[in-house]
Amino acid sequence: MNLSNLKPADGAKQRAGKIVGRGQGSGKGGTATKGHKGAKSRSGYSKKLGFEGGQMPLQRRLPKFGFTNINRKDYAGINLDKIQELVDKGIVKDAITIDTLIENRLVGKNDLVKILGGGELKASLKVSAHKFTATAKAAIEAAGGEAISL
Repeated sequence: MNLSNLKPADGAKQRAGKIVGRGQGSGKGGTATKGHKGAKSRSGYSKKLGFEGGQMPLQRRLPKFGFTNINRKDYAGINLDKIQELVDKGIVKDAITIDTLIENRLVGKNDLVKILGGGELKASLKVSAHKFTATAKAAIEAAGGEAISL
């Protein structure tokens, strides 16, 4: 080994592309590849979200419409066929409460529950929920069960 064949270790020199803004000798001095003048050439420039170069942005061109009712209550709907599935699997015997539905991940723990009339119920059950549709209540009582509103 002598001075004529010295070189850095493999992987010691890593440079992706040319360094900018380090004087004229670098070949990318002066404007540092940013062009001349304008907002994008300045330090600290950041484009506002939705900015369209001074043109009226889309979110301001479109009209506003509708409103949000702050008193709205959303109910998680459970059809009768889902309840019948729980009975068929042997999870439920005689009564269905909201806790049973939460344990089986049919509703969230903070949800209001409404029983809907989709499907058919063969088992006689006591069903507790916040609301029932007329068809669901009729189907539960026709099967010999009881619909309990909370």
